[in-house]
Amino acid sequence: MKPTRVRPLGRLVPAIALTALIALSVAVAPPAGADAGAPAATGGKPPALDWKRCSLGPDDAVGRQLDQAGARCAELAVPLDHSRPGGRAIKLALSRIPATDRAHRIGTLVLNSGGPGESTLGMPLRTRAAMKDVAARYDVIGLDPRFVGRSTPLDCGWPIGLWLRSAGSTRARFDHQVAVQRDLAERCAQRHADVLPYANTRDTARDIDLVRRALGERRISFLGYSYGSYLGAVYTQMFPGRTDRVVLDSAGDPGKWGPRAMRGTEDEADRALRAWASWAAGRHGTYGLGATRARVLATVDTIVAAAEERPLRVGAYEVDDQAVPYLLSVGSANDRPEARAEFAATVRTLNEAAHGRPAEPGAELAGFLAFVLTSAGSPLASPAAAITCGDRAAPGDPDVYWDDVQRSRARHPLFGPVKNNIWPCAFWPDEPREPLTHVANPTPALIVSATGDTATTYEGSKAMHRALTGSRLLTLRGAIAHGIYGEYGNACVDAKVNAYLATGALPATDQTCRPR
Repeated sequence: MKPTRVRPLGRLVPAIALTALIALSVAVAPPAGADAGAPAATGGKPPALDWKRCSLGPDDAVGRQLDQAGARCAELAVPLDHSRPGGRAIKLALSRIPATDRAHRIGTLVLNSGGPGESTLGMPLRTRAAMKDVAARYDVIGLDPRFVGRSTPLDCGWPIGLWLRSAGSTRARFDHQVAVQRDLAERCAQRHADVLPYANTRDTARDIDLVRRALGERRISFLGYSYGSYLGAVYTQMFPGRTDRVVLDSAGDPGKWGPRAMRGTEDEADRALRAWASWAAGRHGTYGLGATRARVLATVDTIVAAAEERPLRVGAYEVDDQAVPYLLSVGSANDRPEARAEFAATVRTLNEAAHGRPAEPGAELAGFLAFVLTSAGSPLASPAAAITCGDRAAPGDPDVYWDDVQRSRARHPLFGPVKNNIWPCAFWPDEPREPLTHVANPTPALIVSATGDTATTYEGSKAMHRALTGSRLLTLRGAIAHGIYGEYGNACVDAKVNAYLATGALPATDQTCRPR
C-alpha cells in the first residue's frame, strides 16, 4: 500500500494517480468454476473501442509520450454496479501499444501498476522497454482502474493526501490521529456515498473481464505489481481459464490484503533502515550523517526526537512526529544506490531542520511532502483508501489500534507505531459489499519477489505462491526492493520473466536470482 518512485501502500506514492462510461448488456451465467460471489458476466456483442490520440493537450506529457510510441487511447463504459449492467455507468481509460510483429503475435498483455490507485495508462512505455524483443509480439494495454487516473474520478476533498502516519509517541498524539482519520472518512462519505460501495478489487476484476471482451480476446496475459499482483490473483479466481501468462511482481499474502496489511512488516522495515545506515556511514564525507551505522541511526533518532518537540520546518512544509517515521520507512525501502543516495539527501535535509537550520527540500522530497501533507494529494490518495476500505472491514474501536501500537512499540519503537496505526477504514461509511476473495486455484503464474521487500514481504509472496498452486516463485535474494521486473535493474530477473512471456513455459522449479 512510489513519491519519487517510493511506494507507500504497495506501490502508491506521489505516483498514485486518478481517473474512470456505459454498460454492456445481457447477462449470462459465469463459467464453470468461477468465483461463486461474482455477478453474472455480461454477454452480447462487445462494444467497439474508439481508439484515438492519447494526448489531451500541451501539458499532457504522458499522453504525448504515448503518442510518440505509437499508442492509441480509448474509453470503455462499464457498469458502476455489475449486478445491474443496464444501470449507471462509469468510464475506464485505456492505452494500447500494438504488437509490431503481427505474424508472431502472442496476444494482449494487461498491466496494473499497483497502489491501489496508481495510474497505469502510461505504464506500457516502461514495460515495453523491459520486455525487449518480446514486446513486439504483444498488444500492451495500460488500464486506469475505476476511479483512478483518467477513468471516472473519485476525490474525497481531503486537506491532506496520503493518510499513512505514525501513531506518535503519546496517547494524545494518537487521539489526534483518530480525529484526522475519522474526518477523512466522513469527507469521503459526504462526497461519494453513492459510489463508495463499488470501489473495490472484485469490481475492478469484473471491469478487466469486460476490457478483455472489448478487446476481442478469449484470454489475456497480465502483469501486476504489488497491489496489482493481488488484483491479478483475484481475477484468476473470479474468471478461471481467461488468463494466458501471468506475472505477479512483489506479491503479498492474498489472505492478508486490506486495511491492516502493514502489520507484521516491522522487522523488514527495521532491517532496511539498518542496511541503509551502514551504506550512509560509508559515505559520511558526502552526507555528514555519521561515520558508523550506530551514529547514523543516532542521527535518525535525533530527527525523530526533534519532531516530537515541534514540527520540523522543511521549505514550505511542517513535518511532524507522525509524518517523519512514515517518511523514514518509505525512504529506506530500496537498496539501489541512487535510491539510497536520494534518501540520504532527505535525511540530511531533515537533520538540518532538526537543528533549526534552513532546510530546503530537493525536488523529490518536495514532491513527496506535497503528496502526503497537502490537498494536492487528495485526488490520488482518495481512490486508494476507497478501494482498500471497500475490500475488507477494519476494527472500529481506536483502542484496538492503540493496544497494537503499544505492543509493537516495545520491539519496534520507530516503525511499530507506523505499521499498526489507525486508518480511515476504521470509520468507513459502509461495510464491504462482498467478502474478501479467497484465492486458491491452479492458475500458472510467475511470482517475483525480493527477500528484503518491506511492503509486500517475501513471506507474503510465498503465501501467494502456495495459493496459486500452478505458480513458480522467482526470488531476488539479498535485495531490498519493491517492484523488480524492469525496475530494479536485475538482468537475471528480467531475462527469466521475458523468457516466460515469450514461451509461456514456466520454469520446472522455483528460481533464484541475486543482485548484480
